[in-house]
Amino acid sequence: MTQNIYDDPSFFDAYSKMGRSLHGLAGAAEWPALRALLPELRGLKVVDLGCGYGWFCRWAQEQGALSVLGLDVSEKMLERARSLSGASAITYAKADLEQLDIPPASFDLAYSSLAFHYIEDLRGLLDKIHRALVPGASLIFSIEHPIYMAPRNPDWLIDAAGRKSWPLDNYQHEGPRVTNWLADGVVKQHRTMGTLLNQLIAAGFAIAHVQEWGPTDAEVAERPELAEERERPMMLLVSARR
Repeated sequence: MTQNIYDDPSFFDAYSKMGRSLHGLAGAAEWPALRALLPELRGLKVVDLGCGYGWFCRWAQEQGALSVLGLDVSEKMLERARSLSGASAITYAKADLEQLDIPPASFDLAYSSLAFHYIEDLRGLLDKIHRALVPGASLIFSIEHPIYMAPRNPDWLIDAAGRKSWPLDNYQHEGPRVTNWLADGVVKQHRTMGTLLNQLIAAGFAIAHVQEWGPTDAEVAERPELAEERERPMMLLVSARR
């Protein structure tokens, strides 16, 4: 079962203070790049895997999606999502992505933001997503970059030129990594870039686009704190077709 750290009161309280929690999609620096991968949503049936506060669900509905299903393992996340939206086109439901059960050929788009790195049996999840999509449908997701998930402590070092560097720790060794992010003992699943992409292919997806996300010059000028995200990729954005 997926670790449900988001229902821990102290974790949820800390998470609720983050920019992407306060400002939604506009608070997520990678959103413009992720949005560029999305198809025209008008008339589509959409599932959001790990929907959190439901920011993307509401955006998809505003773009004309026929229906949106938001799934999350956290009751606290779903409670917040429901409180923020009364749109009849959106349905929120509790679901553990490790045990996902959705009907075949039911969706035109599967979307997920920063959830797949919590999944131990990612290949099993990808198989289920593939079955749930109609032919020609898209899977578009963001995930913590494998390099970001395998740093040696301390998280960064300063080289002779004053630049930050992130030395890796057993990058080829895949499996759970325990981190202290907003709370102690958060478990994420590290896998190499090759493993991630090959699991997509093995599940029957055709990879359309892969982006090792980093902020643009304009984004750094607007938000200088993003400059360190150019030192190593923090997130991986992927578009795949069924």
